[in-house]
Amino acid sequence: MPVKHPKNNLSAAQRAAREKFLLEITSLPTAAGREDAVIERVETWVSERAPRLMLGRDRCGNLVITGRGFKKACAKKAPLFITAHLDHPAFLVRSVKGADVTLEFRGGVQDAYFKGSPIEIFDLVLKRSFAARILSLDGKAKPFKTVTARLASPTAAVEPGCIGRWKFPKAAVVKGLVRTHACDDLAAAAAALLAFETISRDPELAHAALLFTRAEEVGFVGAIGAARGGTIPKGARLVCLECSRSFPHDSPIGAGPIVRVGDRLSVFSPELTNAVSALAEAHRKAVPAFKFQRKLMAGGACEATAFSSYGINSTCICLPLGNYHNMADVDSVLAGKKKGRPGPEFVSTEDFHGMIELLEAVARGLDAPGPSRRDMMEKIWGEHAGIVGCKA
Repeated sequence: MPVKHPKNNLSAAQRAAREKFLLEITSLPTAAGREDAVIERVETWVSERAPRLMLGRDRCGNLVITGRGFKKACAKKAPLFITAHLDHPAFLVRSVKGADVTLEFRGGVQDAYFKGSPIEIFDLVLKRSFAARILSLDGKAKPFKTVTARLASPTAAVEPGCIGRWKFPKAAVVKGLVRTHACDDLAAAAAALLAFETISRDPELAHAALLFTRAEEVGFVGAIGAARGGTIPKGARLVCLECSRSFPHDSPIGAGPIVRVGDRLSVFSPELTNAVSALAEAHRKAVPAFKFQRKLMAGGACEATAFSSYGINSTCICLPLGNYHNMADVDSVLAGKKKGRPGPEFVSTEDFHGMIELLEAVARGLDAPGPSRRDMMEKIWGEHAGIVGCKA
């Protein structure tokens, strides 16, 4: 029988608290290999829930969050990991000469967005930022594009290793949209933490855990390390969370979180993807206000591809994202119709709440007994084969 789902009865105060947390997490400065501020916030979140929850690290610095009964529970049920990455495309200071700073850019952004754009550079402890503007771009530099930027005022606080990012207004919720520095993938990480707050309190779901990876934006480095290094137990199921570029005609913002069946590189594990999709549909029937989409989302690549490549059962749930990688009006910019200007990423608050709701439904329902897809096909065969003259 389908698992029963409680109705979503979040109060206004609960919704506001979740959105405040979302704004906080997505405003933290982060870059591939320099996810320090986000890691520190996750550490604090886990420590506030000790000893109920535990935090571990693998050799790549990926974070694993489990309940204390995790290993014992996994002897009875296959582990379930909810994953997200902790980095976002950003700059890293390589050298400083007076007011001029050379930075490398770790991530994928079109060349048209750099020259002339304002950025902010944080000190090494990520407490203060200093305004600068990009003077020039070397788009062919390896392994990363490099820029020269000029500080508004020279300061000894900017030195090699500091993080830089595009300079935007303070993150805010405006007409149901969260406009912030780094939805991808910190909005998904925030959703994972909020969902796990509920999931981890259910002793029947002690086999569930969180995996937060590093350096996704420079080639799935953390995910590949976790796959190769034994971080993920044998037989685990992975639900990878992402924020993926929205296409209004196909994957609109505000139409619900997306069960992502694949990306521009691959199709994810079919059985797990179908199971998540079926649970989403069952939850929609139980809670009519809940919305979700099922899409390929070929505008980028997802860690589910990396994990699946190593034989790990993986799928994805994503938030439809505006201004992907902070590239505002990217199609018009690439067509030469507009000047490239970085803009805040944005997602729908309703989609964000829906992702949390769906993660809780998946955790509750993934191991619940019910008919398999083959059972469904056999039922159809039994009912209709004879009509067209087919015999068993």
